[in-house]
Amino acid sequence: MINKTCPQPSLFSSLADQLNPKHPLYLLADKIDWQRFEVSFSPLYSADNGRPAKPIRLMCGLLILKHVRNLSDESVVEQWSENAYYQYFCGMFEFTPSFPCNASELVHFRKRIGEKGMELILSESIRVNQEDDDRDHHGMAFIDSTVQEKNVTYPTDAKLHKKIVRKVLSIVKTLGLPLRQSYTFVLKRIYRDQRFRNHPKNRAKALKADRRLRTIAGRLVRELKRNLAGNHDYDSLLGIFERVLSQKCCSRRKIYSLHEPEVQCISKGKEHKKYEFGNKVSIIRSITGIILGARSFRNEYDGHTIEESLLQVERITGKKVGRLAGDRGYRGKKEVNRTQILIPDAPHKKDSYHTRRKKHKLFCKRAGIEPTIAHMKSDFRLGRNFYKGVFGDAVNALLAAAAYNFKRAMRFLWTLVEKNQRDTLLEKCLAGIYFFKGRLIRLRLVYSSPGFCSMTLE
Repeated sequence: MINKTCPQPSLFSSLADQLNPKHPLYLLADKIDWQRFEVSFSPLYSADNGRPAKPIRLMCGLLILKHVRNLSDESVVEQWSENAYYQYFCGMFEFTPSFPCNASELVHFRKRIGEKGMELILSESIRVNQEDDDRDHHGMAFIDSTVQEKNVTYPTDAKLHKKIVRKVLSIVKTLGLPLRQSYTFVLKRIYRDQRFRNHPKNRAKALKADRRLRTIAGRLVRELKRNLAGNHDYDSLLGIFERVLSQKCCSRRKIYSLHEPEVQCISKGKEHKKYEFGNKVSIIRSITGIILGARSFRNEYDGHTIEESLLQVERITGKKVGRLAGDRGYRGKKEVNRTQILIPDAPHKKDSYHTRRKKHKLFCKRAGIEPTIAHMKSDFRLGRNFYKGVFGDAVNALLAAAAYNFKRAMRFLWTLVEKNQRDTLLEKCLAGIYFFKGRLIRLRLVYSSPGFCSMTLE
């Protein structure tokens, strides 16, 4: 019996020698210009102060993998230690079973490079897709807006008042402050009465409990404020508490979350979701399918977001968009910074059939941005934003756009690999050479009828 042995990679061989060079992550890693990140981010670190920083390629690679694979900070760090392709993508030469860094270091890195750093990553994702493509990606583009929801619960006044009470009691316990009354048993009864408020028999009782809870929350906040006289560490938090307690149903600039006071209530006219709580994001996509810009806003009118969105595209790519097509939410704008704005409108009487048909096809193509936004939400973490603050809103939108472009480049590179494999196989068949069980076999193509052929062995 003959024992067949397969070549095993040496323990001392490099990581690149042990991986499949046709893997999409492998191909993308060789395509990205990592030196560009090194040059831009190195001045942000001090060379002679503190402990040595983590490699810039490692941190940038983790940020890209996080959104490309739709992972959290903790998950991408954990999976990095198990996945050899992740490690090669981040510039490792040998397989390392330990964690590359703490998950919190990704937070610090995002804050260090800032929004400009995220725009640089988006710029590199655009360059990767345009490198071997001679087409003009800026002549025609499409724009649309969507809501990037924050990681907050559905806000109600009762929920906010309940959180205020718990937060005040926690501060009192932590600082050891005096409290005239803790309302322990009263709050238990109030929380019980607030349950099942949608039942007709419990409605009046729940509303009475809401009013009682608001009164208690106001008393606790005022007492805490008196006890903290001279301590200004909690001034901003107390200001948020007072705004929440004073706001009414129709108040402007309402607060919907205590830990995310910048959250906006946005209505996009969706039948299945009347209100969304987060911020607005403007997406610009080229006619070739590349995302050129992703700008975060509060809750501005869509037409007022065009100028800043185009400035971001020009800042990232260095080129102006020639024509920009949007839906009727952008009406009122004809031209912005020498960019022609196209909006669907009723056909003019002077338009010929050819002109009307051309406009119709253009706006049918514009609808292609809708599935792009859907993919960004479902696959690249745009659907729910877990980053905090206004800065987190901008970061999440830019990284989601960059991840979409990188994934597009990965699909394109894999398509090229498959095409090369098919071409190679076809060349071998046409040459009539094929190896089967160690023997050289010649194939003969037999054409029996037009459009049909068979292969016979010689």
